[in-house]
Amino acid sequence: MLVRPVLRDEHLAFVAERGSASFLQLPSWAGVKTEWGSESLGWFDDAGVLRGVGLVLHRRLPRLGRSLAYLPEGPVLDWAAVAADPAAWLDPLVAHLRRKGAFGVRMGPPVVTRRWGADVLKAAIAAGGAGQLADVVPTSVDALGTQLTTALRAAGWRAPQSGHGFRAGQPQYVFQLPLAGRTEDDVLRGFNQLWRRNIKKAEKAGVTVETGTTADLPAFHALYVETARRDGFTPRPLAYFERMFRAMDDEDPERITLLLARREGVLLAATTLVRVGRHAWYSYGASSTEGREHRGSNAVQWEMVRRSLAAGCEVYDLRGITDTIAESDPHFGLIQFKLGTGGEAVEYVGEWDLPLNRLLYKAFDTYMSRRG
Repeated sequence: MLVRPVLRDEHLAFVAERGSASFLQLPSWAGVKTEWGSESLGWFDDAGVLRGVGLVLHRRLPRLGRSLAYLPEGPVLDWAAVAADPAAWLDPLVAHLRRKGAFGVRMGPPVVTRRWGADVLKAAIAAGGAGQLADVVPTSVDALGTQLTTALRAAGWRAPQSGHGFRAGQPQYVFQLPLAGRTEDDVLRGFNQLWRRNIKKAEKAGVTVETGTTADLPAFHALYVETARRDGFTPRPLAYFERMFRAMDDEDPERITLLLARREGVLLAATTLVRVGRHAWYSYGASSTEGREHRGSNAVQWEMVRRSLAAGCEVYDLRGITDTIAESDPHFGLIQFKLGTGGEAVEYVGEWDLPLNRLLYKAFDTYMSRRG
């Protein structure tokens, strides 16, 4: 394989031909993460055929000019081929990034290892005794995920850090709602009774969900800040969302959508929906404490599912969860809310690191931890 920079159009054309990829691996994401340097790379075989692409974000160490090269939820490759011969695919990438001054490489292969269906999880929670997903027998185990994990470790890559809760980078555990071959009625029947009741309650209360524009971003952001204050996380600034919408909309007018749930003109909930081909993501969400009894959050989620189905998506991705299923854990409410959709918990192989300069890599870890 030859790894070299590719043009934006080449990158996008490859993803379009493939059918889907993480939105974090598209050129537009570089336009969102402006504090990082970036480049689009392509993998070419001996015949000069493009076989893979990847968005690399470069985070530089102050004053040293060296960087961490990061491929979030990527690169976009034939991972079965990578697992069979990691050196053929990854060594050219590492050589290119080393020449660019990288002191380390981090990537997150979008390869599944295990899945837990809703029925299995509900039964485990009801029975008690299981604190984490690993304590529950999975619905399915993906052989490719196991093979790739073994191959990466043998090639010198460092496995994801173990530990409870969220960690830096992209989540290893997500919650997804399969949509392929299903109708709206099929999906709605898969929701639990509480979700169905709340959707109906929102309809009866007169909650409507509409498509927003960039002019609505300040209202969305105000609600998002309220949500952050209530739930105890640090909100991103309005400029971040303005940049996100500008970058993604320039790439594809259907890439990102702002949805607003209102009742009698009052904004109750708002979300951002991102779509790349057959995969849709619930990206950011916000809700008001006032008027929660009208279930605006359920209404806007249902509208995102409906739009994903109409667009031909095979997966509606509710993004990250932790690995906890213990009701005493503060993160339990997150998986409990998402479990109501009848979807499945999905474990990916996670983010893998390859230090190229161990001293600088350690220094970067220290620097980032001090930044918070």
